[in-house]
Amino acid sequence: MNAITPIPSIIPETAPFSSGQRAWLNGFFAAYLGVSGEAAGQADAAADPEEDFPWHDASLAMPERLELARGARPARQLMAAMAQLDCGQCGYLCQTYAEAVWSGAEADMGRCVPGGKETQRKLKELLAALEPQRDDVPAAPAAKAAAPVGSRDRPALATLVDAHPLNRPGSGKDVRHVVFDLSATDLTYEAGDSLGVFARKNPQLVQAVLDRIGATGEEMVAFDGDALPLRQALLSKVDIARPSDECMLFLGTRAFDGEEALKLQALANGEGPPELADADLLDLLMAFPSVMPSLPGLLKSLDRLQPRLYSIASSSKAHPREVHLTVSAVRWDSNERTRTGIGSCYLADFAKPGDVIPIFVQKSHGFGPPADDSAAAIMVGPGTGIAPFRAFLEEREARGAASGKKGGRNWLFFGDQKRSADFLYEDQIMDWQRRGVLHRLDLAFSRDQAEKIYIQHRMQEKAAELWQWLEEGAHFYVCGDAKRMAKDVEDTLLRIAVEQGGKSAERAKAWLDALAKAGRYQRDVY
Repeated sequence: MNAITPIPSIIPETAPFSSGQRAWLNGFFAAYLGVSGEAAGQADAAADPEEDFPWHDASLAMPERLELARGARPARQLMAAMAQLDCGQCGYLCQTYAEAVWSGAEADMGRCVPGGKETQRKLKELLAALEPQRDDVPAAPAAKAAAPVGSRDRPALATLVDAHPLNRPGSGKDVRHVVFDLSATDLTYEAGDSLGVFARKNPQLVQAVLDRIGATGEEMVAFDGDALPLRQALLSKVDIARPSDECMLFLGTRAFDGEEALKLQALANGEGPPELADADLLDLLMAFPSVMPSLPGLLKSLDRLQPRLYSIASSSKAHPREVHLTVSAVRWDSNERTRTGIGSCYLADFAKPGDVIPIFVQKSHGFGPPADDSAAAIMVGPGTGIAPFRAFLEEREARGAASGKKGGRNWLFFGDQKRSADFLYEDQIMDWQRRGVLHRLDLAFSRDQAEKIYIQHRMQEKAAELWQWLEEGAHFYVCGDAKRMAKDVEDTLLRIAVEQGGKSAERAKAWLDALAKAGRYQRDVY
């Protein structure tokens, strides 16, 4: 359940823009400034403040979301195809991205990183099916206004200070505490914001692609009006980890073997050999040896590499001129190769202290510690989901909102696999508990006993006290996996409302909806 607020009308109706361009600009500035419709003083005419978005739930599968949006106006059906995370990696919210695509102001349907190809293909399918419902001519893609330095379209340059491991020996994970120095930038942030990182891809993967196409990497190529070496374009400009359908079709036109061309066309349609369903560019080039792509055509067919967003794990009050992240390095084996996450392994493996990296701050959409320092906060963040709550606790301590000062009690639920190896920020958390910054701490380490115990089990054990905190006005926060953990936590919260609050299932759902609309139930999920 991600709360939706109306998209503000920041661009005046009298401004010299089409309706599509105005919708795009409103969405862009709403995402950049982190403002809501209420903050701007009025809701966008395209969005009814009372409108419900039942499909805006990342735990639902694509078919479920589309069914819930059946019969809605076209832009809302497109919205149901998004990943429903409002993560900002695309430069929009789910609602504004869908509106921009439908209006024609945004032509790129591959910007939804978490939705991937599933979203990209569904958008194309829906656009074709919904075209008869269009009343006007699609707007031309909007010309982007000059972006300020430090924004997604004009990132600031920050220095990487450190990316040291947080896990201890014996862990099966590799989580890093990443620190950037902001001294040379004008960036500011608040607890609850995210940091966008423009990562570079695995240089070994790029070298293997260059070897396969017979290039040195020093060839100068045109890209977005600039001339740059091919290696740089493959490292930082285009997405070779997730080739677009257009790339597969292009490779098909460059195949000298007819059967290979047909298989590439099938892959572009979501069919073809199943072992290549998640292929990267190198997989395709090796699987179809007759393909010899031209460099300009190859670069044009690939999607732009999108920034990776991470929840900020620090308070600027505690760490002036620094920003911290909690990043889990993603690595897996497939087809006799080790694959690496683009953003996580760039920070963990490839970037070095002293490197200058393009970053920007993505303002949160209502996700942040209570504005009232006397209000209680219940925070549920297993694994790297601890990141924003480290920021919250540092912020609340700096503001004097911790227990014993302004009365704002803090309750943290944290979990992972093994306490001995995976208790992230253990020393700091235990110190907070010792000094009364943390009023309650409940831990769940799933692999420390025969029966796996997760944070929702700890919530159920403390149901009576948890319900009392909520009845007394506590804010409830969740950060982490949207499809499993966050859903399990929400189901447990609803069950507690039934068991402790004496509510029916229907009334419990209405209670939680009201809690979200009041800003007391907030989720940062991915």
